Amino acid sequence: MFALKSNLEKERLAAPIAAEEKEFDDDSLSSNEFTAQSMYGDSFSVLCELFEAQQLCDIHLRIGKKSIKCHRIILASASPYFRAMLTLEMSESKQDVITIRDIDEQAMHALVKFMYTSKIKLTTENVQPLLYASSILQMETVARACCEFMKNHLHPSNVLGVRNFAELHGRSALVKAADKYTYDNFIEVTECDEYLHISARHLGLLLTSSDLKVTNEEEVYNASIKWVSYIPEKRQKHLPDLMSKIRLPMLSPEFLMNVVEKEDMIKKNHTCRDYVDEAKNYHLSVASVHPKTTPQHRFSLRSKPRKSTAGVLFTVGGRGNLGDPFRSIECYDLREDKWFHITEMSSRRRHVGCTSVNGKVYAVGGHDGREHLNTMEMFDPVKNIWTILSPMKTYRRGCAVTHLNGPIYAIGGLDEGGCYSDVERYDVTSDEWDFVAPMNCPRGGVGVVPLLNCIFAIGGNDGATSLNTCEKYDPHINKWIEVAKMTTRRAGAGMATMNGLIYAVGGFDDNSPLDTVECYDPQSNTWSSVPRMASARGGVGVTALGGKIYAVGGHDGSSYLNSVECFDPVSSRWETVSPISICRAGAGVVTCECSVSELKMMGQGINVVSCV
Repeated sequence: MFALKSNLEKERLAAPIAAEEKEFDDDSLSSNEFTAQSMYGDSFSVLCELFEAQQLCDIHLRIGKKSIKCHRIILASASPYFRAMLTLEMSESKQDVITIRDIDEQAMHALVKFMYTSKIKLTTENVQPLLYASSILQMETVARACCEFMKNHLHPSNVLGVRNFAELHGRSALVKAADKYTYDNFIEVTECDEYLHISARHLGLLLTSSDLKVTNEEEVYNASIKWVSYIPEKRQKHLPDLMSKIRLPMLSPEFLMNVVEKEDMIKKNHTCRDYVDEAKNYHLSVASVHPKTTPQHRFSLRSKPRKSTAGVLFTVGGRGNLGDPFRSIECYDLREDKWFHITEMSSRRRHVGCTSVNGKVYAVGGHDGREHLNTMEMFDPVKNIWTILSPMKTYRRGCAVTHLNGPIYAIGGLDEGGCYSDVERYDVTSDEWDFVAPMNCPRGGVGVVPLLNCIFAIGGNDGATSLNTCEKYDPHINKWIEVAKMTTRRAGAGMATMNGLIYAVGGFDDNSPLDTVECYDPQSNTWSSVPRMASARGGVGVTALGGKIYAVGGHDGSSYLNSVECFDPVSSRWETVSPISICRAGAGVVTCECSVSELKMMGQGINVVSCV
């Protein structure tokens, strides 16, 4: 075989071949790249053995009383800090013994061993020294591992210290995680000893956040006074700044008068008393028939509830692309910017009217896909059930529902025969409906809101055209009175009140869905334009939540929407938030004063109807 191969080789060499072909053949026959997959691992295993045996070590690291013999090349390859020290024109590059200062001995030894083995053991005792040392040595892999370990071991008793440590070492992700943990567990954190030693600056940052998870603003006030009272002689000077960050207008009038006003430290400080007066004036303004609020007061952060106390946004029923009405409910968690489902209604309902009274949600009328409804049911978040209540006297869809000083009102609407001007009033105590004065004109798809002890009915459709006319109902005289017209005809628009103003959002004119928004000022009896939404929304659900106006779902002229956007009157801008899970129009949208956490706990795993 060898002789045969030699002869063939001689013949190949003797044959005339083009230069390019000869070069190609030589390359393909004479070269072959071989890769040893285990080379890196095997080499580092040997280097680790040499380190353990203290062989071929060419540098000593001195850390306190400890000395570590290791290999210069390993230090330079694993740490940018050592690479710069040993390769640039620095004095240490020529030294065999290098002293490392301000790093824990055990942490340094663990990091050197990590350079050889790629393994390091993290514990609650060593993680902070390791994070500090790895940050100094620019060993980012270890530093990130330390941060993740600390995130997973946050506790009310240590989170404030972890946050300070992270901020000191520029670990922004860990700072953010510690802040979120503190917001989520604020009450538990304030009960730990570490809280009493928090800095005034850090406490001020916490109090500023709308993300504090509290049951009410009283908890925030009590936590602040607790901190000041721990060392009153040194901390009273910080009280005005802290009071500026507490949402005092969100405290109940009783708590303001019986607790806050009687606090000696507040009584002695003029600035603090001014903040208390501001809160009292807010309550007087809200209760007044003719509130006079300045723009600064309207948009003050102190007059907005924190996200955990703002209530829950309910999106009830409606219809989507398939046409059949829904009985499903979606609720919005403002703190988490997420939607979740709760117990369904007993009936399918599109173009349903919804309102909330005393922490309960009422769904009234609508259409179930076969017929118009006069039924009403109520959801109790505490019991997690829907209860069937007395029906209206009129079967209708597209009626608007609201409440005023106790009773619930069902206003306007329509059926196959046309649009209604009828208004029915429901007594929550007696579970009975009766008629009150009808509107001045029929209004199907009308928007209604309570304001200034009256009910405003805005737009709608009279059976022939969309309307821009508006009227208000005064229950004291049982009469409807015309008010200023909108600039645009709207039916199926969403309505909400905020800071003494009425917002009319989207809807349909006689041609198409609208993306326009306008605002009514009852003091001047005038309408003015507000920035447009990102999407046109007919049949949109609208409510106020946490100082913003939310527009949920609707129809844009070609498809049903699941998108949601909110308007911030401070910035005068619309922004997108998380969408609902199902495209809906004609849903009832309302804010209820209940707890997100209780709703989620009660509703876990529930997808069935629960009613009595």
